[in-house]
Amino acid sequence: MSKSIGQRLEQYTIKCPNEVLLLSIEIDGQPDQVAIFKGFSSSLMNPTSFDPDVPVLPDHAIVHSIDRLESPYNPNSPRYVEQGLSWEAFGRLLDAVGV
Repeated sequence: MSKSIGQRLEQYTIKCPNEVLLLSIEIDGQPDQVAIFKGFSSSLMNPTSFDPDVPVLPDHAIVHSIDRLESPYNPNSPRYVEQGLSWEAFGRLLDAVGV
């Protein structure tokens, strides 16, 4: 069984613990921003369930862009590694780290 988008991104941040991912996404027509750090996802615009089995990033989400930032994440002074990556471009990074 293949891993979901969210699981792959969470695994990436476990393998690259010095990075925070900031995603601009759309779920059922509603925009959202999701931060992923050290294997955990959290919505920055909507409530995040306490139940870890409820995905923050469902497979039907549309990923508009992914930013890679240095951790720790400070929204007042973000330190970008790369900005505005497409899902396809980020997929190459996922493949490179084996997730």
